[in-house]
Amino acid sequence: MSARSIAITGAGSGIGRAATHLHLARGWHVFALDRDAAALKSLAAELPGASIEAVPLDVTDEAGIDAFAAHAAAAQAPLRALVNSAGLGSAARFADTTPELMRRLYEVNVVGAFALSKALAPVLEANGGGSIVQIASVSGIKGNLGRAAYGASKGALITLTKVMAVELAPGAIRVNAIAPGPIETPMVAQHHSAEQRAEWHRTVPLRRYGTPEEIAEAIAFLCDEERASYVTGQVLSVDGGFTAAGLMA
Repeated sequence: MSARSIAITGAGSGIGRAATHLHLARGWHVFALDRDAAALKSLAAELPGASIEAVPLDVTDEAGIDAFAAHAAAAQAPLRALVNSAGLGSAARFADTTPELMRRLYEVNVVGAFALSKALAPVLEANGGGSIVQIASVSGIKGNLGRAAYGASKGALITLTKVMAVELAPGAIRVNAIAPGPIETPMVAQHHSAEQRAEWHRTVPLRRYGTPEEIAEAIAFLCDEERASYVTGQVLSVDGGFTAAGLMA
């Protein structure tokens, strides 16, 4: 077994799946967490013989989180990183956003990341520290149309990241967030219309969507104990220049 392990939520698809592939290729033991057992089975089938444990887990299931934390604490390969990639999307405008939708997105995107991080932080500290990476969004930074619930939840996750970075630093735990721009994932395919895709291409200086693999590389950097050892409390926008852009034409 590898010398260190990483837990990745939302590992069954999109960014989480790409991050799982990349970290396995770089010698990590991966706890692949997802509520979709079929997606995990498919992922494991892609990687025969890999150092991976597929763990069905819904991040809103606090009992399940506690059980996984106990399992991770006893693992042979010490847990040194957590990636909170699981999340829900929404394209509802403010006037069409219901309290139920707002609560649901907060429950998964904010409370789920908080609960798993809280359960695993003592494990990371006991193992000598490590890295927590939150997958936020440019919608948590800018007022993107139709992102009332989604943007609010990702903005909350960004603030949570900064507080965690300060409070977990004594345990040698670094906490950072990545704010992806438009990325070619199943969730984006579900929520982006043809008109919205055209608008993203117009407003992103690199004039394209990113790939899950590009986000996975940023995750790997932040989890690296040598290259990112002095990086904590930061929000890294991986967005083709979207958050930097002003007048484009």
